[in-house]
Amino acid sequence: MEEGERSPLLSQEAGGQEPPLTRSSPLTSSRPGPAPWEDPAWRAGLGGFLACLLPSESSCLKCLLFLSNFLFSLLSLLALAIGLWGLAVKGSLGSSWGSPLPADPMLGLVLGGLAVSAVSLAGCLGALCENAFLLRCFSGGVLAFLVLEAVVGALVVALWGRLQDGLEHVLRLAITHYQDDPDLCFLIDQVQLGLQCCGAASYQDWQRNLYFNCSSPGVQACSLPASCCIDPWEGGASVNDQCGFGALGLDEDAAQRVVHLEGCGPPLIRWLHSNIRTLGCYAIGVVLVQGVELLLAIQLVRALTVHKGAAESGGLSIGTPDPVSRALPNWSWADQQRG
Repeated sequence: MEEGERSPLLSQEAGGQEPPLTRSSPLTSSRPGPAPWEDPAWRAGLGGFLACLLPSESSCLKCLLFLSNFLFSLLSLLALAIGLWGLAVKGSLGSSWGSPLPADPMLGLVLGGLAVSAVSLAGCLGALCENAFLLRCFSGGVLAFLVLEAVVGALVVALWGRLQDGLEHVLRLAITHYQDDPDLCFLIDQVQLGLQCCGAASYQDWQRNLYFNCSSPGVQACSLPASCCIDPWEGGASVNDQCGFGALGLDEDAAQRVVHLEGCGPPLIRWLHSNIRTLGCYAIGVVLVQGVELLLAIQLVRALTVHKGAAESGGLSIGTPDPVSRALPNWSWADQQRG
């Protein structure tokens, strides 16, 4: 073998690399050396930089979105569990009253908890796993909630007068079905205790209830619930359920010393008027939180999209040579064979 020539065998044994191009190769005459962007080391550095770009820019977005949705997920799952427990205890799963009132207050808690938990879990998992599809689903769910809340708010503002006029009618319906549901019973008792009132327009509205009506053959005939009494505890530690017995059969002078005569309609309207700003602030706060979460999700999806596009464009050949680079050793080997 002449001096200056190199055996293919020896070149392969030395480091396991393929022989370099000879000066007589036609490719080397037009390509004196690899461009910087074709160097594997340069490409590896670019890929590492792109891989680290997303966490450095979106770690705060991910943490905020994950923590907020994790909290909402816990609260919504708790509400869902309470609603299911309430329906199971009362045995009202799949049943309804068949009346103008809603089927069961717990049913609304179950449906609301289910919807909020599904959207919150999508946002939580999407932020944790950097999944753009789940983040888009979360954004769509939050946007649907915002639209629904906007529609409800507009209806409340437009129909505020009619809602106040129909409040006494709703209270009368609730009085009629007082014994039908424990949740409704608890709600009416809390309203009457808190506002110190009885009935819808007056305490005589309890005549609409079949159990408290004076013509009823039951023990509670001509009586009122203990929440109508002026002092339902009567100095004791627990409520005296018999404090309102026979109150409907008394005249107003005698009855006013035992129970509240004013209905709950006017005090409830006054309470709503005095707390309308507080309720509005709570509603605006909820909308703002949802709007911030929606913006965080949109920004995180944009960051994921930019990172993916940059990785595909800049890291196309990371770790693998391009077709021309793979062809170069073959050209060199052919040239050596011809030499």
